[in-house]
Amino acid sequence: MSSISIIGLGNMARALADRALAGGHAVEVIGRDPAKAKEFAAAFGGATVGTPGAAPAGDIVVLAMPYAGATAVVSEYGAALNGKVIIDITNPVSPDLQGVVTPEGSSGAQEIAKAAPAGAHVVKAFNTVFGHMLALGNPLDVLIAGDDVEAGAAEAKATVSAFIKSLGLRPLDTGPLGMARWLEGTGVVMIGLGRHGAGSFDFTLGVNTSA
Repeated sequence: MSSISIIGLGNMARALADRALAGGHAVEVIGRDPAKAKEFAAAFGGATVGTPGAAPAGDIVVLAMPYAGATAVVSEYGAALNGKVIIDITNPVSPDLQGVVTPEGSSGAQEIAKAAPAGAHVVKAFNTVFGHMLALGNPLDVLIAGDDVEAGAAEAKATVSAFIKSLGLRPLDTGPLGMARWLEGTGVVMIGLGRHGAGSFDFTLGVNTSA
């Protein structure tokens, strides 16, 4: 099993912490409000509380926060993230919920990777899963993207895939980190479906490979 540090205290952080603890992982939660972080950890009975800015205890660090603050947080941690596998779950959605706020041709995950130290590896995952659906405990598909050419990158993607499987979920590899741009676009599409065509956010995105 792995040790997981979750930066953030929102719904996705709660769902991931719950499933990670159930999967036998050591879970550390980190939030800027120490009182809220302690309350969060106490709710799960087994999670520990980390210190913002200090080196995360986990081998896997999950960015469970709004995209607007993610690159700044990664920059703040700096060298403390060396050797870590960083899972970016953010969706850099524009205020009108119809696009993304990242530079043309880039993605939130790629911008986060630029802010991370050279010894860390960023993998995009979970951005196409709604937190309340993840919390139900059902088996879901999780689309991921991550580079696998430079040293350590393939191992990082394999680590994330194994972590996802341990949560009772199915990882589906979409390719290198550049594919995160399209995964984040898929997140926008899912929001649009929830607001319009589906009429609810009580749905999941998956792949049916049966004939």
